[in-house]
Amino acid sequence: MSPYYRATGREEEVFLAAYAERLPVLLKGPTGCGKSRFVEAMGHKLAREVITVACNDETSAADLLGRWLVRGGDTVWQDGPVTRAVREGAILYLDEVAEAREDVIVVLHPLTDHRRELFVDRHAEQLQAPPEFQLVASFNPGYRRGPKELKPSTRQRFVGIDFTYPEPSVEAEIVAREVGIDAAVAKRLVVLARKVRSLSELGLAETVSTRLLVNAGRLIRADVPPRVACVHAVVAPLTDDPEIAEALRDVVHLVF
Repeated sequence: MSPYYRATGREEEVFLAAYAERLPVLLKGPTGCGKSRFVEAMGHKLAREVITVACNDETSAADLLGRWLVRGGDTVWQDGPVTRAVREGAILYLDEVAEAREDVIVVLHPLTDHRRELFVDRHAEQLQAPPEFQLVASFNPGYRRGPKELKPSTRQRFVGIDFTYPEPSVEAEIVAREVGIDAAVAKRLVVLARKVRSLSELGLAETVSTRLLVNAGRLIRADVPPRVACVHAVVAPLTDDPEIAEALRDVVHLVF
């Protein structure tokens, strides 16, 4: 079955056009707003495998390209996820690409312009990406600060699609459809999210995402009382500060 994704703008149209024109795509938006689900849905629509790489500052270019391994006394080459995606014509999804090390970004550059090439130095192999290959990256511009921000020279290699949390009615529809709970309960969860998102004075590193609302909805579906579900699925993941947690619990009690 196709992954459920509710379009909120023209993101599907832009993505499919970029795929047809062999242009890499950069998804920008806050945590838990649907970027990864969107890529899954597009992969299903295009009948292409999605190979996901969760980028972090410990991941090296060698991890992504591949390495020589010893098996049964023989030395064999094993493709990394990037090499496999290029070789198989898959959709390569680099989640939180701003977290990647600089050597990773440098290796990816030839894949993001007219060359669409990948040089696997340890295997002495030059790969030409087939027409079916698509490079997609995501990052959260509100979360990243300082030297790990994406360089303009890298950003300009991509077609950008901005994501944000949907309008209240749409977000409630997404939560109700994703979880299978009553629309009235989903609506209250969205009210809770919007109240917390407006409390900038709390200084939260991240705010309530649609993903957290879905998690709370699943607990409610499993007969956990709504207040308890929201404390454990919304408040606890957002903060460890006792005072901030108490303020968030007050908001939960106000809504439920």
